[in-house]
Amino acid sequence: MVIHKKTRLTPDQRKELANEYFKDHIRVCDLIRKYRVTAPTVYKILHRARNRDYSLHSSENKRFRCLAYGIKRLSKIEKSIEEKLKKKARRYNKEYPGEMIHFDTKRLPLLKGESPKETHEYLFVGIDDFSRELFAVILPDKTQYSSEKFLQQVIDECSYTIEQAYSDNGLEYRGNLENHAFMKLCKENKIEQRHTKVRTPQTNGKAERVIRTLMEMWHQKTSFKSRIHRRTELIRFVNYYNTVKPHKGIGNMTPLEKLIQYFYPEHL
Repeated sequence: MVIHKKTRLTPDQRKELANEYFKDHIRVCDLIRKYRVTAPTVYKILHRARNRDYSLHSSENKRFRCLAYGIKRLSKIEKSIEEKLKKKARRYNKEYPGEMIHFDTKRLPLLKGESPKETHEYLFVGIDDFSRELFAVILPDKTQYSSEKFLQQVIDECSYTIEQAYSDNGLEYRGNLENHAFMKLCKENKIEQRHTKVRTPQTNGKAERVIRTLMEMWHQKTSFKSRIHRRTELIRFVNYYNTVKPHKGIGNMTPLEKLIQYFYPEHL
C-alpha cells in the first residue's frame, strides 16, 4: 500500500493510539501532543477503531486521492496548453485589400535630453490585413480627434476602399457615436467598426505586432535629434516596410508586391 508523504500516522500507530485511549485511558489532549496530530484526526481514528478499522482512508482533498487522479489532471492541463498554443498559432488573412484595417496606438518614450515634464507623443498605426500595407503617423495626443486625423490620412493615402476598421476599446476609437470624431468619420465613409473583446487587446495581434516591429527596427535603432527628425525617420521606415521588407505572412512578399499581385497579376 502506498502511503501519502503527508500521512501523519501509519495503521500500526493508529491502532496503538486507539489502545492507549480505550485500554490505558490516556486523554485525547495527551494523545494529540504525543502523536503530533490535530484533535479531529484523533477523533476520526477513535471512531473508526470502534469497528477495528485502522486503515488509511482516501483524503478528502482531491489533489491527494491517488496517482490516477494526478495523471488525469496532468493530461487535462497538457490538453489545455496544446489548445491554447494552437489557438495562438492560428493565422488568417483577409481575402482582399481594405477588407479590414487594424488600428492601434502606442505612447512613445521621451527623447534623450528631454525633460520628464515634456508631454509624450503618440504613434498611430493602421495595417491592412490582406497586404500588410502599413500606415503610421506621430500625433501629440491620444484623443478621438487625433485618431480621426489619422483615419482621414489613411483614407486619403489608401489606394483601395476600406470596409472595416478593427481596434481595441480605447477611448480614441470608441465612444458615443453622435459625438465621437473617429466613429463619425467611419460612418461617413461607410467603414464598419469592429472592436476586440473587453480586456483582450491581444486579439488585435497584427497591429500589436507591427508596433513591436516599429519600436525594434525604427525607434530603438535610431538616435533622434529632435521630434521632427523622429517623424521624418518614421516616414522613411514606413516606406521601407511597404516596399522592401518581405513578410512571412504573405509568402515573403512586400506589401507593395502583394497589392500588385492582387490588382495587376499579369505584371508578375
